[in-house]
Amino acid sequence: MLRIAVPNKGSLSGPAAEMLHEAGYLQRRESKELRIVDPTNEVEFFYLRPRDIAIYVASGQLDIGLTGRDLLIDSGADAEEILALGFARSTFRYAGKPGTISGLADLTGKTVATSYEGIVAAHLAEHGIDASVVHLDGAVETAIQLGVAQVIADVVETGTSLRNAGLEVVGEPIMQSEAVVIRRTGADPDDPKVQQFLRRLQGVLVARTYVMMDYDCRVEQLEKAVALTPGLESPTVSPLHNEGWVAVRAMVPAKEAQRIMDDLYDIGARAILTTAIHACRL
Repeated sequence: MLRIAVPNKGSLSGPAAEMLHEAGYLQRRESKELRIVDPTNEVEFFYLRPRDIAIYVASGQLDIGLTGRDLLIDSGADAEEILALGFARSTFRYAGKPGTISGLADLTGKTVATSYEGIVAAHLAEHGIDASVVHLDGAVETAIQLGVAQVIADVVETGTSLRNAGLEVVGEPIMQSEAVVIRRTGADPDDPKVQQFLRRLQGVLVARTYVMMDYDCRVEQLEKAVALTPGLESPTVSPLHNEGWVAVRAMVPAKEAQRIMDDLYDIGARAILTTAIHACRL
């Protein structure tokens, strides 16, 4: 069986389980379950702390895992990202008291508090900055107020927590993170079970990104309509009973669907419909 690590809690857990369910995999019913077997799909899921997943995968005991890119890099584990999943996106940045730090160079000689010591130490070394890094678990916004550090490095989403603590972001982002699928570095990239798992998740990603659009249009307007809805390879075009009309079906990006519908209507297309895609293979 394919052995897969899944986050057992936190912001990664719910969306990961939802994506796996959409991909056709059995998921746990209670949060206390640490392991379940999906015999139909020949997969065994292990529910682990998100920070530990990269370590387990790197050990070779588990085939692949779902975790955050930031947690993978911070772990220093011998594992690699093989698919970005598009959820749990976040930005990792430095922050300090307003007016005290203007850029990365000003971190020289300072102490940086963070829960992601591996990421910060590597980033500072990459830029030749000689600064100390102190590891703190949990919220680090109070580290400056309590005199533990002059700078913090943490995940920033809206920036509200930083502003409430009287801090502001400094310099460019350290990194952009999101949920990813990982495997042990050097593992067989053509493992058929892993490839099937990845195809299923990619199918979910496409299904979430596209909608199916159907519409009728006059034959003389078909070229303009196809230019608006080229589909993936090309749209499906079928003649209608009424001479001079055709039915067209194509996948279109969901975020552009309303604009495309307006443009189709303007060139004379009618009966324009969109439907959700629940699964696909490309």
